[in-house]
Amino acid sequence: MKNTFSNSGMLNWLGFFANKMDVSPEKIKMLNICGRQKNVVPTIDTHKRVLIYTDASHEDLFYTLWEAGFGEYDIWIGEGTEPGSELTNAKLKNVINKKISEPTVIFIVNEKTRESVRYGMKNDLFTKGSVHYVCNEIRAVIMSILGVDTHDTILALMAESIVIEAAITASEGQIIAVEPDSGSRRSMEENVEKFGVHNVQIIPDMSEESLSKIPVPRLAFIVANHYLESDIERLLAINPQMQFVIYTLDLGILAETKLIFDKFGIQNMEALQINVSKTNKENVFVAQPAPWIITGGAE
Repeated sequence: MKNTFSNSGMLNWLGFFANKMDVSPEKIKMLNICGRQKNVVPTIDTHKRVLIYTDASHEDLFYTLWEAGFGEYDIWIGEGTEPGSELTNAKLKNVINKKISEPTVIFIVNEKTRESVRYGMKNDLFTKGSVHYVCNEIRAVIMSILGVDTHDTILALMAESIVIEAAITASEGQIIAVEPDSGSRRSMEENVEKFGVHNVQIIPDMSEESLSKIPVPRLAFIVANHYLESDIERLLAINPQMQFVIYTLDLGILAETKLIFDKFGIQNMEALQINVSKTNKENVFVAQPAPWIITGGAE
């Protein structure tokens, strides 16, 4: 898709705001969303200074950002592909009705934001529904094991909260969420909208037809069930070098996984059990479900 802003135009705007704010350009996160859907909300949520290049394809962007809870953030608005027009400076909440009809740059500042990778988000941040989310400490370990890259493509089977955290990290990549259960699928759709992640593709099953419509994933994270063998076989058919991370609470599936991995030539199997206990309101330690995380890769 044709870029509304030229490379030199974007750099000129970057230099303009760096000088105006008396800050090094390297401390400004640039995000070009002209004609594209990108993860704007997570980007703003994890960066102190964001410079957004946008156009009429996002005419209601200010309202969207206000809905995401950024109403008190300071913003500067400039129009045109090059610096030169007069800037508008306001709190975001004061411009929510402003429509974007031409090339526009938006500089957003919130010095209180922590610029850090956030693994293990609290479960109460996710949409309530039929989904039973894994505790956030275990999710943090899983995310570390996945090693998600900015441009990664990952398939996640029945892994609702992992999908969201992976999508935030793989901001230039794609997360394929497989949700056979209709209730879980609705929760997944609500979470995608709530967190503003546009790089999630939801499919209903692991059929050959559904898998033929997705980009080829590097890695599959699977909450295992008794279809594990057929799921692995279908994934290897689309990527013979697929990497696997399997989550299970079932000792039988743990034992079966070794046989499945051997059958398909999946190497370097490792199994890790995670045990977490947390205090409840009565200050009594309560053990959380203790899953096994199994890893291996085809070669």
